[in-house]
Amino acid sequence: MHEAALRAKLVSEIGEECLPALEKMLERYRGKPGALIPVLEEAQAVAGYLPDVLQEWIATKMRIPKARVFGVVTFYSFFSRVPKGKYQVKVCLGTACYVRGANKLLEKLESELGVKDGGVTPDRKFSLQSLRCVGACGLAPVIIVGETTYGQVHPNDLKKILSGY
Repeated sequence: MHEAALRAKLVSEIGEECLPALEKMLERYRGKPGALIPVLEEAQAVAGYLPDVLQEWIATKMRIPKARVFGVVTFYSFFSRVPKGKYQVKVCLGTACYVRGANKLLEKLESELGVKDGGVTPDRKFSLQSLRCVGACGLAPVIIVGETTYGQVHPNDLKKILSGY
């Protein structure tokens, strides 16, 4: 794809406001070997995720094959090809949490947010994700919103927790 067309497609996907930060970041890494992972980490921090068009734009700017960028993005679990919400809501479904009603928390969150597990609200404020175990079994059932862990959560607590965000 021609660079101008690629840029236009990128702007329509992630917004014009992200481009200056992305271009500045790429300039810092230009010509540095082994820079792909840090570039992808910073690009994801700026855009919130790594859509295919952003991966192609990075490959073009770094003069590396698109397949290499895609391979790195799909290999490492900390990269996301789908948008994430400003606040990521995670529900532990490990054994202790599940036994203590985490499945009911997930159902209630899906209803409250209007998205299924793995989804993001239309305003990109919240994304919802279930996890296998967060290692806080003594607090079961557990949800995490952003960096904050909430323990012994009851479905009736969810509306109040979310209202703080």
